[in-house]
Amino acid sequence: MQQQLTPAGQTLLNDLSYRYNLSSDAILHMIGAVSNGGGTMAQFNSPELGGGGQWMQGGMTMVGDMFNYGLKNTVNNLCAEISNALSTTQIFPILPAGTPGSNQWWPMDLGIPFSSGGQNNIRYALFPHRLAVEMYGTVTIYDTLDHQIGGVSQQQGGDTSLTFSSQYGTILVSSLPVVFGAETPLAPQTNFAQPTMQPTPVFTPPIPHVMETSAPLATYSSSNEVIELLEKLAKLRDNGILSAAEFETKKGELLSRL
Repeated sequence: MQQQLTPAGQTLLNDLSYRYNLSSDAILHMIGAVSNGGGTMAQFNSPELGGGGQWMQGGMTMVGDMFNYGLKNTVNNLCAEISNALSTTQIFPILPAGTPGSNQWWPMDLGIPFSSGGQNNIRYALFPHRLAVEMYGTVTIYDTLDHQIGGVSQQQGGDTSLTFSSQYGTILVSSLPVVFGAETPLAPQTNFAQPTMQPTPVFTPPIPHVMETSAPLATYSSSNEVIELLEKLAKLRDNGILSAAEFETKKGELLSRL
């Protein structure tokens, strides 16, 4: 989505483009990256600046050509100027709250987020039981279920998949149920993601298949497998995924195989 600038923002873009000998597209990309990082950080991918890189105010600057110290200095100075301009100049037009592209781009009925951030053309905001994601101007709201989300991150390279950390490990955002908006094209949708590096996962892929059909149950021949499935079904019931009646039905089917 092409970002619009105020007259002051356009003047800044022209000035930076001239002084840093970079194209308007490259400068506009960096303005957006620093803006998405709240003025204190930026994640960018610009061919004119060595490809992918990161900048943090008063700290780390990383570029694709890691030993090109002149390029690092250029990126650091450019981002610092953009950061200062964002704090003193209205670079982007003021859009109504709740409008994609505005500073408050999420639906207003969600209230005030307790955490928000952005990387490249993706922004996110966390609310009680809800995660809002804006990707290229499209807003999607997810149900966070019982996850206690500690942060949202974007996969590096060509994969734009979003993940978040919770008490269950690192989870794909696309594994969450969509409450509002078109689902962003991140990864194939599943009911639950299997947590990584967890000795006793709460959610595992086989369980939805057990709920959908009884045919796979015949493959669980040993008593240990049946008991393990019963424990997983009980956890789904306790988390409200299965009703008591559904649990009892599947429990009976499993016990008949002992």
